[in-house]
Amino acid sequence: MSNDTADPALGSTTTTDRATRAELLDVLRDQAATTEQAGRPTHDTLTALRALGALALRTPRAHGGAGADTTTVARRLTEVGRACPTSAWVAGTCLTAKNIAATVLPEAAAAEVFADPDTLFCGSGFPGGRGERVPGGVRVTGSWPNVSGCEDAVWASLGVLVDGALTFVVVPVDALTVERTWDVAGMRGTGSHTLVARDLVVPDGRTGRAAPFGPADQLLYVVAVLAPVVGAAQGALDATTEMFASARKPYLTAYTRMGESPGARHWLAEASHLVHGAETSMLAVADRTDSAAAGTDDADALAGAGGHRLRLALADAARDCRAALELVLDLNGTSGFRAGSPVQRLWRDVAVGSRHPLLNPYLTTERLGEALVPPPAA
Repeated sequence: MSNDTADPALGSTTTTDRATRAELLDVLRDQAATTEQAGRPTHDTLTALRALGALALRTPRAHGGAGADTTTVARRLTEVGRACPTSAWVAGTCLTAKNIAATVLPEAAAAEVFADPDTLFCGSGFPGGRGERVPGGVRVTGSWPNVSGCEDAVWASLGVLVDGALTFVVVPVDALTVERTWDVAGMRGTGSHTLVARDLVVPDGRTGRAAPFGPADQLLYVVAVLAPVVGAAQGALDATTEMFASARKPYLTAYTRMGESPGARHWLAEASHLVHGAETSMLAVADRTDSAAAGTDDADALAGAGGHRLRLALADAARDCRAALELVLDLNGTSGFRAGSPVQRLWRDVAVGSRHPLLNPYLTTERLGEALVPPPAA
């Protein structure tokens, strides 16, 4: 019995198309080291991302995209991240920027920016710009750091303060200047540089006052950050499992293979358990988010202490991925740090990606604590 998916933007799951997806994921895997060296996705990487539907995940259905729910986003970005975490990160930034654009733009402007559902977007919710109203639009000046995928994106959704209120503008990236400021130990291939605008007039049709993001959108954005990290941890486990299947053996022991060592098997099991638990927690939060958004669960479950618990579960999942990578590095030993080893690259990607502000564990814990403390008696 086939298990086809109706939405072509997400790809079919027939046997033939599963093989095609596997080939495209292999392209991402093969290009991952080159992507890191180049500091941006390669042409082959971007082509594969488009063919996988990874750049159309949050393009509205009305404009030919997937309009994917949070669970689908989690699964797809994890799948891509397992092959190339930086590619998944760029795709996650794209879907966040598209979600913002779809929220704030009028229909005519949305039809323009979403004319190609696979167009790469980038963006930043940081209000790095100041806007001054002028006839027919807003004059914007400012800079936005850490904008992933900005060298290859066509459109950028950017936060701007206009009359003291957070507003989003959607502008062509070629109208901006890219300052190459991204020099970080991990996620190097994301090309998360700084975008700069100088006296750029944005038409009224491509600006929109930002309404407060609801809990469902907030959790979607956290999942979009976490899924590439979970995928990277899975990729590191894949590389370690391959090492166990090789002739590699523990140094200075009588063992003839890694798998003969009870200690090595235990470490592998612990790492696998941590990564599986991280994915399970992420998917549970995603499912809860979708249920609340669809009205099949109490929407209030995403707010207050309940919402903070869900955010903390995602932050804990990120920490579990980091813990798993430490075990993986123990198993791989010094050779895991060779420049050509994918393990050290994935370790760095997990270390950096899991520390995104949306996954900040101490602030998430702090906010849960605040929500749990009852107000003082009158």
